[in-house]
Amino acid sequence: MRQLERGFVLWFTGLPASGKTTIASIVRGELLSLGHRVELLDGDDLRKKLDPEIGFSPEDRAIHIRRVAYVSELLARNGVAVLVCLVSPYIHTRAAARELIGDGFIEVYVKCSLETCIGRDPKGLYKRALAGEIPNMTGIGDPYEEPPDPEVVVDTDEETAEENARSVIAKLGELGYT
Repeated sequence: MRQLERGFVLWFTGLPASGKTTIASIVRGELLSLGHRVELLDGDDLRKKLDPEIGFSPEDRAIHIRRVAYVSELLARNGVAVLVCLVSPYIHTRAAARELIGDGFIEVYVKCSLETCIGRDPKGLYKRALAGEIPNMTGIGDPYEEPPDPEVVVDTDEETAEENARSVIAKLGELGYT
């Protein structure tokens, strides 16, 4: 097993249904095959287990992201490659996560058109949001602020999940993590 002295945090951000978890799962498998210790922190699971009482207001989202960033930093500090999959829609909350985590924070913008995300809609969230049942749905009732300068941009409208995962792994190689 390849032991990292200090891990890193791949922070996958993008609209709901953009492909964050799909790409991160492929990256996870590749990192495991390289001998890394890896944790994938998925937004849906985190909300259920870490923050079941928290809502989706901008303030609640900031609290949730701060908690996830703290857990991620703890893991990375102990040599774990951490893959975080969160919509994290606001630039300032992602900046706060970057500051808390410090060196080793790698922002991955999973770019995807709103139309494609609505077409995928695996959980029916967009359908419910468009019907007015989810007022704070990112991309419909709440904005998604694109990252101004992410370390990696992948585009799920243009490339497959496997191609996008290869781009992320290549960036990790450039940064000396693989």
